[in-house]
Amino acid sequence: MKKVLIAVDDTKGSKAVLSVFQNLVRPPEEVILVHVEKLEGRSLMIDMLGEAELSTLKESLKGTDYKEELDRKAEKVLNYYKKELENGGLIRIKTVIREGVPADEILRVAEEEEVDLIITGSNGKKGMLRLITGCVSKDVEKSSKVPVLVGKSDAHEKVFDVKEVIAAV
Repeated sequence: MKKVLIAVDDTKGSKAVLSVFQNLVRPPEEVILVHVEKLEGRSLMIDMLGEAELSTLKESLKGTDYKEELDRKAEKVLNYYKKELENGGLIRIKTVIREGVPADEILRVAEEEEVDLIITGSNGKKGMLRLITGCVSKDVEKSSKVPVLVGKSDAHEKVFDVKEVIAAV
């Protein structure tokens, strides 16, 4: 295995990707860490936007305090995971920040980087909540051209908070 893409964010499901990765039989030559900024927060609207509308939204947010805060958060999340992987002895790590629909962007980066495997965390949503808000790992799994490993967090694990990531960096 040459390249592995690991999609990360600030959820406890995402933190589970570290244990999944560390349990791989043979480490890859390179890891691509991807964080996708959702531009509108928790709204479902972005999932309904076409490419033109999404492009307009991205353009209108450039240079705003909101976008700068998203970028700072993304850098902190990626730095946390990069440090964790480097502590595990991995040398070649590339970080990528994208904006938009998470599953679409993860799949786009996977294709651009020609990865052999995608690792993502499960958000643990069930029932109506999952139906309404969706599930990135399931969307990636359904549409991926390469194998997808979904890391699930332990139910007894404490809730993972972005403040924990920021404090660790």
